[in-house]
Amino acid sequence: MCKMNRQPKIIVFDLDYTLWPFWVDTHVTPPFKKKGNEVVDAYGKVIRYYKEVPDILKRLSDKGYELGVASRTSEIEGAKQLLKLFNWESYFKYKEIYPGSKVTHFSKIQKASGTNYKDMLFFDDEHRNIVDVGKLGVTCILARNGVTCALIEDALKDF
Repeated sequence: MCKMNRQPKIIVFDLDYTLWPFWVDTHVTPPFKKKGNEVVDAYGKVIRYYKEVPDILKRLSDKGYELGVASRTSEIEGAKQLLKLFNWESYFKYKEIYPGSKVTHFSKIQKASGTNYKDMLFFDDEHRNIVDVGKLGVTCILARNGVTCALIEDALKDF
């Protein structure tokens, strides 16, 4: 029997330590704003994301994947502000950003999309979220040092 390469219908990302190297509710101080080509926090500290993330989001979007965000942060407005300032907002069809179990985030994405959990791929840096969401049938990938092109390629190959 030949193995058909299934593709996920929706790819979901955590934010903190997955798309950017900090916790938006403790390590940086909103409000955020553009200063030249950079995004800074209330104290003028430059806010950086993981280097390959913009390219990853653009490529996945160009290939027709639906993308989502599932973040448990209590800094809801700050997280949304960063998505806008990094020009990533348009990539994400589903944005579930609020405290609580990621199971809730995924049940809302599932209801809004009508997509089966087994057709979703999720990247997160926290093992407990991988375990909780994995129980739903979602394919979960631990992103120890943020998402990279190599991590995405491997995950899509193994999906």
